[in-house]
Amino acid sequence: MKKAIQFSVLALLLLAGGLIFSSFRERNTVAAKGPKFPYKKAGLTERQAAAHLLSRFTYGAQPRQVDEVVKMGLEKWLLQQLTAQLPDQALQQRLEAYSTLKMTNEQIVQTFPQRGQLVRQAVKEGVIDQTKVKNGFADKSANEEYRQKLGDYMKQKGFRQERELYQELINQKILRAAYTQNQLQEILTSFWFNHFNVSFTNKNCSPYILSYERDVIRPNALGQFERLLLATAKSPAMLTYLDNFKSTVSSESLTPSQKKVQQYQLRALQERQAQDSSAQGLQMMEMVKASQKKQGLNENYAREIMELHTLGVDGGYTQQDVTQAARVLTGWTINPAITQYNAAGNKAAAPGPKRLAAMATQGYVLEEDFRFAANKHDKGKKVVLSKEFAANGGYEEGVELIKLLAHHPSTARFISKKLAVRFVNDNPPQTLIDKMAKTFTEKGGDIQQVLLTMVSSPEFWDKEALREKTKSPFELAISSVRSLNAEVNAPFQLHNWISKMGERMYYYQAPTGFPDKAAYWINTGSLLNRMNFGLALASQRIPGVRLDLMALNQHREPESAEVALATYSRYLLPERDLTETIKRLTPSLKDPDFSHKVDAAASQNNPMAPADASEDEDQMMAPRLEKKNGGRKNAGAATSDSARARQGNNGSNPMLAQVVGIIIGSPEFQRR
Repeated sequence: MKKAIQFSVLALLLLAGGLIFSSFRERNTVAAKGPKFPYKKAGLTERQAAAHLLSRFTYGAQPRQVDEVVKMGLEKWLLQQLTAQLPDQALQQRLEAYSTLKMTNEQIVQTFPQRGQLVRQAVKEGVIDQTKVKNGFADKSANEEYRQKLGDYMKQKGFRQERELYQELINQKILRAAYTQNQLQEILTSFWFNHFNVSFTNKNCSPYILSYERDVIRPNALGQFERLLLATAKSPAMLTYLDNFKSTVSSESLTPSQKKVQQYQLRALQERQAQDSSAQGLQMMEMVKASQKKQGLNENYAREIMELHTLGVDGGYTQQDVTQAARVLTGWTINPAITQYNAAGNKAAAPGPKRLAAMATQGYVLEEDFRFAANKHDKGKKVVLSKEFAANGGYEEGVELIKLLAHHPSTARFISKKLAVRFVNDNPPQTLIDKMAKTFTEKGGDIQQVLLTMVSSPEFWDKEALREKTKSPFELAISSVRSLNAEVNAPFQLHNWISKMGERMYYYQAPTGFPDKAAYWINTGSLLNRMNFGLALASQRIPGVRLDLMALNQHREPESAEVALATYSRYLLPERDLTETIKRLTPSLKDPDFSHKVDAAASQNNPMAPADASEDEDQMMAPRLEKKNGGRKNAGAATSDSARARQGNNGSNPMLAQVVGIIIGSPEFQRR
């Protein structure tokens, strides 16, 4: 018996060892069969291929980064970027100063009240005279005493101005792009944010944009597309931006129980009105009645989730599909616990345990900031894209619809093409799109696998893809900072230049997001502003952004402008044939007034703020400058005599600054 037991134990150990060895061998086989990039077939050297990878999957190569990628191995470097697990302690230290980055949506709403809401609350508490308010906003003729009272009220309540929220959002975006080790994750965060666009132009949406990027987009940027799609659908930012938060079952589709609930709510309001006969009480009752009349089906989100988020405009859906999908998504709204005030101006009370249990039995779903309101859901039968949703369904219908859309063949093609446009060129070959779509379908929408298929395809390395993408203003600014090893201490000053060059971050109003094609970004005015930006950056005329041009060349000063052009072109345009570039840029070196001429021409062609910007938006855009900047608005775009006098500081000189500025503003540097 004892020998039998010993034999059994030995057999188990051998079996376990065999399994462990088999697993080890399998993992190593997978590693050995890892991606192989066919850049040599395209006639590229390893260094040229490394430069191409860096141009596509980072915001710009840092000095000597091509050497690092070659040493690590191209495939290993990209796999590291796809996992996005590199430590970012230095970046986190830079972000520590921004308190909003750790706030929940509820905390943001409570801390940053919108102007109209703030004024109404101040009037209600007797701080502000009602006669000084028109249509819920401060009368422009209000005197300084009024403004002082409102400012004191904000301090007393611990409120902060909305522009501070916006500035911290901008600052963190610039710092992440410039300094994160996980560059691809940050690029895809911008890509998916643009794909699932929301905007500060929508006041209902604006408080939730920070958490939308932080909690919805960035964590899912390299995961499964279905998970990303579902997360955006349930986010307060998207729910408010495309109005699904107020989409309810239409009156003709109400069930008897839903009609009974609506009647009960109306009676409760009438009883409240009887107790409060004041003008404010009557006004509130009329507002509620008007709100009830406006309730009904809203198709905005249903249309955009098909046209822009999944299937594409030619994805095979009809208007009937849009209407039916909108019915499926009725009741998808915001958890009222995250909003500061209800219609009466009071803090919305969170339901207790008994109420939560009762709501759950009625089909309600509460998940953090999301709420499925069962009483507002259309319980009738629906059919979307030939899929039937039986009557009396609830929250699960919306989840099934999103799964259907996420895995649809049209979605595979649409998303694959959009990724190829971002990472390959403006008109990617159909053969590449087909390969990526096939992987999308077979791997269940795994974004990492789709990108690997793209980079492992010859089309990615073809000469038609090399340096054929035009940088957006944001990409130009960040790539310049990274290429020059610049130290950014005032990120919002860079933002001023990015806006001047045509990209007003988080403010693109249409749900399409910014176009990802060169024709949108390039015109005479934008080219002048890009050149002006390069000259301002290189000559240290952007407050809070410091660099040492001499350090890039091991503190050796070039003996002439021509030598400097050749030397710094190699640093800023790695692994490129520079013959034509140097020939094209050389004449600009011989004009001592070149920077002044560009500055003047840029000012005439492209003003800083868009012509249709509202006064309210301009107020949010304007940074609070410290006294040391002289209190000047848009100091990042200014070119003062004192700033010009500093051009020789920080390891630079006027000649070298002009050379580097010309390179940054050149057509060659605009390409990635």
